[in-house]
Amino acid sequence: MDSIDSQEPDDAAFGPRYDELPDGVVVADAQGRVVVFNRAAERITELRAAEALGHPLDQALPLIDLEGRLWWACTDPYGGLAIRTGQPETRLLLPDGRDVLVTARYIRQGTGPVGRVVIGLRDTSARARVERRHADLIAIVAHELRSPLTSVKGFTATLLAKWERFTDDQRKLMLETVDADADRVVRLIAELLDIARIDSGRLQLGCYPIDLMELVAEQVAGMIAAGESAERFDVRAAELPAVWADPDKLRQVVANLLENAVRHGEGRVTIDFEEVSGPEDEERKGEGALMIAMTVDDEGPGIPEAMLGRVFTRFWRGNRRGGTGLGLYIVKGIVEAHGGTITVGRAPGGGARFRFTMPAA
Repeated sequence: MDSIDSQEPDDAAFGPRYDELPDGVVVADAQGRVVVFNRAAERITELRAAEALGHPLDQALPLIDLEGRLWWACTDPYGGLAIRTGQPETRLLLPDGRDVLVTARYIRQGTGPVGRVVIGLRDTSARARVERRHADLIAIVAHELRSPLTSVKGFTATLLAKWERFTDDQRKLMLETVDADADRVVRLIAELLDIARIDSGRLQLGCYPIDLMELVAEQVAGMIAAGESAERFDVRAAELPAVWADPDKLRQVVANLLENAVRHGEGRVTIDFEEVSGPEDEERKGEGALMIAMTVDDEGPGIPEAMLGRVFTRFWRGNRRGGTGLGLYIVKGIVEAHGGTITVGRAPGGGARFRFTMPAA
């Protein structure tokens, strides 16, 4: 078996490979001298590798814990018990006061002295962004849940306390309101579950051939039955094959796009379909796989050019108030899980244009 001393030069020899890693890596030899200081470590610490290589680890990478103590003096990587293997991820401070996430691993042979210390560095800004997103999600969900639950609680408490004072029509109206608010809560919970599945890559699909135009016709008929004018919809039929999709998820995509066009757009909503060529399909010997594209145009004010890149991000609501701002984020996740794409732009009439593709069956 090779000795530790024979392995130490390998770290410096393979330094360029460390530069390919996204996280910062700092390696010190048995004497505590820095032999690797990769590019990510330079970026995270804003220290130069040329000034760190060959210097003692505690001088090349001075770190302070949140209580103001010198981290190297507290941890003593080259001393202490031989059973120590390293330090878990810890939030520490650089000399300029910026924080960084640090892990350490002590490499030794058996119970012998430490031959190498490997330090991993991570920028805290990415984690801070994730934490802010979670905080935003919690705040929005709490706000959206408060209104329907307050309504449900108020009406049910009133009915229980004063049931005999109300007529049947009044009771029915209150119960209908409670039912509608309960539906809002169910939809919000469904959105949160979809978000979790999309973010973790666990969105499950049960796909089979679906007539997209028939599904759109059902959605339009439902909106007309709910009070929208039939004149507002222009569904341009075409002879197209079925799409290969999960019917519930596809219905969710179509419903969201149509509701957005009706609620936030103006004038007529135009729905068009066409066959397009998608990514290359190995079974078709390099030919583009057949995809079905659906386009939804409205005649409203449209989406400002500067905001087009944010439409499918979490919490985007444009200049509108209300809603979670999660609908289009979920739509994008569903479409991409099917192997399709979705885009947004300006419609010929000046409004918004949403276009997505689904694989043909």
